[in-house]
Amino acid sequence: MGLYFEEFFFGQKVTTVGRTVTESDIVAFAGLSGDFNQIHTDAEYSKTTPIGQRIAHGLLVASIASGLANQTRILEGTVLVFREITEWRFVKPVFIGDTVHVELEVTETKAMPRIGGGAVIILLQVKNQKDEVCQRGALNVLMKSRPT
Repeated sequence: MGLYFEEFFFGQKVTTVGRTVTESDIVAFAGLSGDFNQIHTDAEYSKTTPIGQRIAHGLLVASIASGLANQTRILEGTVLVFREITEWRFVKPVFIGDTVHVELEVTETKAMPRIGGGAVIILLQVKNQKDEVCQRGALNVLMKSRPT
């Protein structure tokens, strides 16, 4: 079971496990999303770009970050709704073979008794194996209150 609203506090930090981004991830995401941009799918074309190699789709990495955050189980069974993503930035590219993890930090809580819980703002930083920030932003989630 995840954490209830009352168990979140300012400054609380959680770090996820790592996950290596594979070529299969990129191909599958291209098929699912319809985004076959050559920077993701064409190794020869990608060599001619300023980056010099294929990169993972930004939204693929954001999706992986969401999954890694979910695997921490802090939201498991206690999240009411996922309200918004704010201030999301794509800071550095993620390459095939990079291993990413997510650092979560609670930056705000706001009780909302009429919904039986409250809002929690969680800053996410997606980092690669070199501990470089690749993406960052904030999640706004509504969490259940602890049963009385």
